[in-house]
Amino acid sequence: MVTRWSSKPEMIPDSQEVDVSLAVDKLDDQEAWRKAAARRLKISPSRIASVSLLKKSIDARKAPVRFRLRLLVGIGAPVPQEEPRCPVIPEVSSQARRIVIVGCGPAGMFAALRCLQLGLCPVILERGKDVSARRFDLAPILREGRVLEDSNYCFGEGGAGTFSDGKLYTRATKRGPVRDIYEMLVAHGAAAEILTDAHPHIGSNLLPNVVKALRATILESGGEVHFESRVEGLLLSGKGSRISGVVTADGREFQGAGVILATGHSARDIHRLLLSHGVALEQKSFAMGVRIEHPQPLIDSIQYHYDHGVKRPRALPAARYRLATTVKGRSVHSFCMCPGGFIVPCATSNDELVVNGMSLSRRDSPFANSGLVVGIEPRDTESWQAEHGVLAGMALQATIEQAAKEAGGGGQVAPAQRLLDFLEGGLSDDLPETSYFPGVRPASLADLLPDFISHRLREGLMRFGKAMPGYLNGEALLVGFETRSSSPVRIPRSPDSFQHPGVIGLFPCGEGAGYAGGIVSAALDGRRCAEAVAESLLSA
Repeated sequence: MVTRWSSKPEMIPDSQEVDVSLAVDKLDDQEAWRKAAARRLKISPSRIASVSLLKKSIDARKAPVRFRLRLLVGIGAPVPQEEPRCPVIPEVSSQARRIVIVGCGPAGMFAALRCLQLGLCPVILERGKDVSARRFDLAPILREGRVLEDSNYCFGEGGAGTFSDGKLYTRATKRGPVRDIYEMLVAHGAAAEILTDAHPHIGSNLLPNVVKALRATILESGGEVHFESRVEGLLLSGKGSRISGVVTADGREFQGAGVILATGHSARDIHRLLLSHGVALEQKSFAMGVRIEHPQPLIDSIQYHYDHGVKRPRALPAARYRLATTVKGRSVHSFCMCPGGFIVPCATSNDELVVNGMSLSRRDSPFANSGLVVGIEPRDTESWQAEHGVLAGMALQATIEQAAKEAGGGGQVAPAQRLLDFLEGGLSDDLPETSYFPGVRPASLADLLPDFISHRLREGLMRFGKAMPGYLNGEALLVGFETRSSSPVRIPRSPDSFQHPGVIGLFPCGEGAGYAGGIVSAALDGRRCAEAVAESLLSA
């Protein structure tokens, strides 16, 4: 419990934060909240003048499942409920220093918003289209298996997260003000529940409108956003030791007092561009594996401790899970679990096949899917290093993606295998129904993966079956392959200045640079990079 003291001389506490546990059917019962808080505080319910929600989570460790609420309780007099702050984004002067931001994902957009707050003029360059046009460009990859290489599930306004779920949960609480990110999203149309849910989620159907509103704020405040502006050149001076801007594919030059590189984990051409200019890169650990899909009612019954076939209570959301173990020195873990979701094609080139997951805000698909990935260290890519050097991890990704494309037989049809057949080493005679719209084709996934990945996946799955009885189910499907969980390359930067150690004015940022993993951590990193740019200009 946290006590908040009034300013009265007698210092009588007039509010307290308390944690209470409620039965599922009492979630919306305000009187139940009041009685639970009174029991926790050991006072009469009549003394409680107000109760408001600070945080909500589900305790499903054992039956019966309960909700855990953190409440702000007004004792003796009501305590006004804290309203979300509306962030102030001032209009910048026409004389403001221009900052070039490459990429319009969460890192780029939040870098731009922070630049505006600091009196700088952000100029965002995005290779893809605006989020409305981008939505239409998903049809060819879903229905025809044809990838529009600059406008797809990975590239375009909002970044990869826009059409792959909109999860906001993060453990990066030490990287910056997470609530500021949430409040900015709420101010631009996200539901206020993200401020109180322990695992907040916007949904791929609602996030595009939030992204459009963020863009409108940037433009109204004097920033610029240029779509279909793929960067293909760098404006370097001093033998490559200083950057003053970039060149787009159509020959336009954009100059600025700093360049924030926030291109996302799939912009492989940017990594090649940097190397071609002698800009140092580093290999880093990453992870690859498969998408695993179960019937959502099965996952509900496992996680909520009731018999399969019993209907989930309406108050409970589609159940999620998180699994992790270590096999032969490498992590095997679930990634981007999508309850009530869909598996979607996320290739960025027509010679590859990549899958990811997404959920709509209601999470009402009959399927649950998750990435199931194996950690990969730079030394695991030695076979690719002689030819590809620091891009060896990227080459390994491409090798698996191209093998998946061939095994699928055309378009974005994905190779797939029943989970039990994968464990037993047999080819599936048939495949269960799936949420993956382009379709699936039976294949031996182990034959398409390096042994050091497939062997660890098998062992990890066996352990997960013991941790979640019922997880190793005959209707569970593995779909190949989840290869873009993170970037295999890091663009180095100083921990103090956030600038590349060899290029003054270049600020690597977000997932593509190797400093984030998810919407919120990328947004936080964008903020930090904008602040680093401002500090560099003050000290120049």
